Amino acid sequence: MKFDYKKHYTLDAEQFDYFEDRPPVVAHSERRLSEWILSLVPRTAKSVLDVGCGRAWVAASLCPKGVEVCSMDISPVNVEKALSRYPYPNHKGAIGDAFHLPFDDESFDCVIASEVVEHVPDPEAFVRSLFRVIKKGGTLILSTPYKEKLRYELCIHCHQLTPANAHLHSFDEHRLTTLYQGDDLHRVQWHTFNNKLLLFLRTYIVLQFFPFWLWKFVDKMANVIFNKPVNIVVKYFKRT
Repeated sequence: MKFDYKKHYTLDAEQFDYFEDRPPVVAHSERRLSEWILSLVPRTAKSVLDVGCGRAWVAASLCPKGVEVCSMDISPVNVEKALSRYPYPNHKGAIGDAFHLPFDDESFDCVIASEVVEHVPDPEAFVRSLFRVIKKGGTLILSTPYKEKLRYELCIHCHQLTPANAHLHSFDEHRLTTLYQGDDLHRVQWHTFNNKLLLFLRTYIVLQFFPFWLWKFVDKMANVIFNKPVNIVVKYFKRT
């Protein structure tokens, strides 16, 4: 059965509030993920496209700094909520399909797709589409769960195996860094982080008060001892 991702994620946003408060451990994990991604956004970036914007944390973080942010999602609900919650003059919204982006070539300095690539039916085509709208010398930042063990459940409606959380793919650094190999790719860098043991031990109770640089050091040491990172972020650089 072909996965109708357009219908699925349009309905998903109508049924579930992406902006609701998260449990503390989830909120801490998501905060560190967003901090890591933001640390990779070039300081010279003046325009950023947030693909699959969800709760629009990219706009919340970058718009106050004067960056032009376009929050794009396949769901009208998420885009409407994003613009309503963060009504900055430099915050725009777009309803669209990541495989058919409604933008001209080389429109943005930076494109961010956080926790999206594991959901799409064709990751290679997804990355190609994003790369098209990046300006020369620009960057693409992707994040996804690291070496996730995919789980399946039996759907009570269609009686077919259904991937939990609609995660279709699992990625490691090799697969992610080879998703795109066009002539306009300059180089790729990747980072793994968010130690699973620290999350399991609920150390966020203390670590939530650590600045990003200090948490980053603690997390790195934890992964040296117990190498089980939860997330991976990959940064692709487009040739000038």
